[in-house]
Amino acid sequence: MNRQLLLLALAQGFFLVNNVTFIAINGLAGLGLAPVPWMATLPVMGYVAGGALSAPLAARHQRAWGRRRAFQVGLGVAMLSTALCALAVSTRSFWLLVAATVFAGYYNANAALYRFAATELVEASYKERAISWVLAGGILGAVVGPNLASATRDAFTEPFAGAYAALVVVALLALAVVSLIRFPPLPVPTAAAPGRSVAELARQPVFVVAVAACALGYGVMNLLMAATPIAMSQCAHPFSAAALVLEWHVLAMFVPSFFTGNLIRRVGVMPILWTGVALNLVCIAVALSGTDLMQFTVALVALGLGWNFLYVGGTALFTEAYKPQEKTTAQAAMDTTVFATMTLTSFASGALVTTGGWTFMNVASLAPVGLLALALVWLVQVRRRASLAVNRPSA
Repeated sequence: MNRQLLLLALAQGFFLVNNVTFIAINGLAGLGLAPVPWMATLPVMGYVAGGALSAPLAARHQRAWGRRRAFQVGLGVAMLSTALCALAVSTRSFWLLVAATVFAGYYNANAALYRFAATELVEASYKERAISWVLAGGILGAVVGPNLASATRDAFTEPFAGAYAALVVVALLALAVVSLIRFPPLPVPTAAAPGRSVAELARQPVFVVAVAACALGYGVMNLLMAATPIAMSQCAHPFSAAALVLEWHVLAMFVPSFFTGNLIRRVGVMPILWTGVALNLVCIAVALSGTDLMQFTVALVALGLGWNFLYVGGTALFTEAYKPQEKTTAQAAMDTTVFATMTLTSFASGALVTTGGWTFMNVASLAPVGLLALALVWLVQVRRRASLAVNRPSA
């Protein structure tokens, strides 16, 4: 852990304060303003849809301007978009709220690259730990985000306007931190080393499985997490209880990052990914067992732990899939897929929880978890065949 990495972890913490606060309030703010209940999570979907649309643009800006300038621009967008969110709820404009969250997606896509930038601040042998340590900065979001949402929820006349306004200040603090970080220049494609296209990169099994681990792991987590405040409200739990559950959930997402990188170095990435799948199954089983506060809490803690293992493991595996000059192209493809999956699950979250209910949602989550397990089995078989081919004695 060097000074630059520590600052980047702090920037990640501020990013997660923004994200956790959005998670805590976007669905409920949407529920209060939406024309029909199933549209409640459109502001949640708007944030990740904006991320999916912005990921290629963020990658181009990183190549053109460098890491620090691009991250600074992203934080400028964060300040403007959260101010627009505050205006939207103050004027009770549902569609302005949706548009503002889509605009905020550029910040989401930009800051998602912090984890990749972390690997550039350390030697190659420390890349797994660098990814893990920067993601550990999300603990700040776990502690501050839900409490910020609760403390500022009724600060202004309209509910949640104060919470959105507080996020403008959070983004300003993050801008000050990012401005202190010195990132090395990004390698760029040249005539001698042009780099492969996304289509060529995607032909690699390791690319496919790494993307699946991050996208499906994030998708299931987002599906259940985005619906939790609404589901708990339907079960007559107060907002303070939902904020507490989200706090424990986000702590479970990021506290393991203190050791996930070391675990990957010791036991390898595949056992970490399998553990992530198992923890998702534990989450679903607990959620199906009832709707008491303890069951929501335990399920969301297991969900957070599963996300950490899948996201850190998938990101570490992904770094094996590209050359230095291909990193911005590959990273944009990864995050576009992640955000597109989150967009789908954000929309499905509101529709499923308000029509099918919490139980149906959890049963539906078994499908992507099963698909990810099949992808891991496929990669194991591909690597086994490759190993046998290399070790087969020649005639």
